Amino acid sequence: MRLFNVGRGLIVAPVALALLGGSAPLRAQPMAAHGATVPASDVTSVASGYRVSVGERATYDVEYKGRGVGNGSLEVLSSETTDGHPTYHAALRLDAGFLFAKVSEQFDTWFDPYRFVSRRFSQNQRELTHTRKKNYEIAPERGIFRETYSGDVDSLTTNEPLDDISFLFYVRTLPLRVGEVDTIPRYFKSGREVIIRVLRKDTVTVPAGTFSTIVVQPTITNANGLFSQGGQAEVYLSDDAARTVVMLKSHVPVMGSVALTLREASTSK
Repeated sequence: MRLFNVGRGLIVAPVALALLGGSAPLRAQPMAAHGATVPASDVTSVASGYRVSVGERATYDVEYKGRGVGNGSLEVLSSETTDGHPTYHAALRLDAGFLFAKVSEQFDTWFDPYRFVSRRFSQNQRELTHTRKKNYEIAPERGIFRETYSGDVDSLTTNEPLDDISFLFYVRTLPLRVGEVDTIPRYFKSGREVIIRVLRKDTVTVPAGTFSTIVVQPTITNANGLFSQGGQAEVYLSDDAARTVVMLKSHVPVMGSVALTLREASTSK
């Protein structure tokens, strides 16, 4: 049971999972870890009105074939300095189980919230008896990324890399007009692109309430899982400036239908 295997191309709402949560207008903020600050002039405008903010959080019910099997969350935890650059630290967590299949997943990203450039990405997964831990240090200026546990170094194919979770936040800034198709060649590993198809507008009811949404279909090329070409995933984003991920539906081989439904969303502190 692999709901969120990033190493093999799974993302919980990637767009996954970024993304998620309520939002408030972004202002230049001091980066708490070492006092670094991003000038207000560096804040880029976005088409949707969404601005990522420290403190935004969303919680989800995980459903398998219509049955509740767990919960998840996505949260912007703090502002920090990473490799000498100001970043926001965001984390995606999932705990789910069905019969004997138990899953505990955590993904963390450190990214520039103004340029949407990833600096670090980690994954910590426990699935049945299997454990996977990866930690990537991403250096756009040097054109490389390194997996710290193995020491393996590889080249970036873009100077504006994004990881699985920072993509979730970036996609929420796009205009997302029905009928449009966007290809985003910014994934930090080579050979993969994210294709965003804007399918329709829809009204849905989830534990958090009833929402007007924009339905998008994210596809990761050359990948398996929730957002593979065959997964036919659909992500329901609130049709407002918050761009909250209200619901995610997909078909996973062996498991079948999987859904994340919004239970609660909060804005920045």
